[in-house]
Amino acid sequence: MAQNAPLQPMAPTMASNSSERPPDDPTAARPRLLVYTRVYPNASQPNYGLFVRERMRRVARELDLVVVAPVPWFPFQGLIRRFKPHFRPEVPDYEEQDGIRVYHPRFFCFPGFLKWTDPLFQALGSLATLRRLKREHGFDVIDAHFVYPDGVAARLLGRWLETPYTITLRGSLLRFGKSRLQQAQIEQALTRAAKVFSVADSLRRDALSWGQHPDHVQVVGNGVDLERFGPEDRTLCRDKLGLPNDARVLVSVGGLTERKGFHRVIDVLPGLHRHFPDLHLVIAGGASPEGNNEAELRQQIERLGLQQHVHLIGPMAPEALRHVYSAGDVFVLATRFEGWANVFLEASACGLPIVTTRVGGNAEVVPSEDIGLLVPFDDAPALEEALHRALEKRWNRQAILDHARANAWQTRIPLLVDAFCEIHAMHHAMPVEAQTDKDEAGENDETSENDQPPRSGKSGPDPT
Repeated sequence: MAQNAPLQPMAPTMASNSSERPPDDPTAARPRLLVYTRVYPNASQPNYGLFVRERMRRVARELDLVVVAPVPWFPFQGLIRRFKPHFRPEVPDYEEQDGIRVYHPRFFCFPGFLKWTDPLFQALGSLATLRRLKREHGFDVIDAHFVYPDGVAARLLGRWLETPYTITLRGSLLRFGKSRLQQAQIEQALTRAAKVFSVADSLRRDALSWGQHPDHVQVVGNGVDLERFGPEDRTLCRDKLGLPNDARVLVSVGGLTERKGFHRVIDVLPGLHRHFPDLHLVIAGGASPEGNNEAELRQQIERLGLQQHVHLIGPMAPEALRHVYSAGDVFVLATRFEGWANVFLEASACGLPIVTTRVGGNAEVVPSEDIGLLVPFDDAPALEEALHRALEKRWNRQAILDHARANAWQTRIPLLVDAFCEIHAMHHAMPVEAQTDKDEAGENDETSENDQPPRSGKSGPDPT
């Protein structure tokens, strides 16, 4: 069994404006955050959840924070890896990334079924780590990312540790609507959160349709790092990738999963080749926790005779992606759903127009035909036509770059910092009775046994 990682000194990872505050001082204006999410980069999955880290490492310049990124565990997952090599890779108990401490407690998780149990097991597996951090160093707000299971687990942890929590909506809410049990868990978690953030207005509207009050859900979109992403010399970038300088080049970036829709783009290439015989498609990405359909993509490429025109270049480090974007003429992502895809702003920051599907928050990131073209999901003729238009159109690259600059991270972080400070102030100004009443409010007033923390000093059995 893996042992809990020893707690590291907090001071090196704290924002300078509050590092001298004693852990038990509730009157300080600047809260300490505990970021809580399974979706966060680690040594084995360096590109997993980069969008969360990019957001929170900028918040860390203003507020003290530590990250707890739980890792799913199952007794026989080593055997499963013999058939699925990328399944739940080994993750260290503790890391330091960009000066931020990251803990990876294990929690029992059935692979592929009984997913309604994930929030409870995740909360139990994380409780010992959070109790130690709360006791020895102090934190004021739990900041959870993704509503399920992370946000639901944060509700339990917030109740057990008497700490307010927030939830950032990402991805999709609607996919949980078919499970009444998951939906009930999510509704409780959203209602009892101190604040719900949403990376896109489309997700906010979904939350309102689930009964959330408009004032309770605040849109704070993702941003783009303009120091990391910007235009590079196209000829040099193509030389690095072994692409012809005079070719037409489509670029796509993401985990190699069905949801991202690379197969949908490959399917329309033969039709496009009749008009653009020099057309190439570059796909940057690899296996992800969602899956890995690289083998299927390679079979499709071979079946269509596109081996010389489609290039699977594997996962790329974030600092190398700007050269991939800059090698292209058009960025394309035929995705099934997205909350707010950072790749769109990254492509815009490198001057690329976008072709993507009208799903989730995509229309918010690609708000006009000056930036890109939107097509219905799973409409191959519409996708082919849009790519044809995009490849022939004379784009105003400066307008695309200006759009990226308007969505830089610097425009987002002050909103988050102000919200966390307000939550902190309100929590400590609220009488204990009022806090209890708020926690017990909602449609399901009964307190289940699962809402009670383990009574011993332990968080239950350590499955690792």
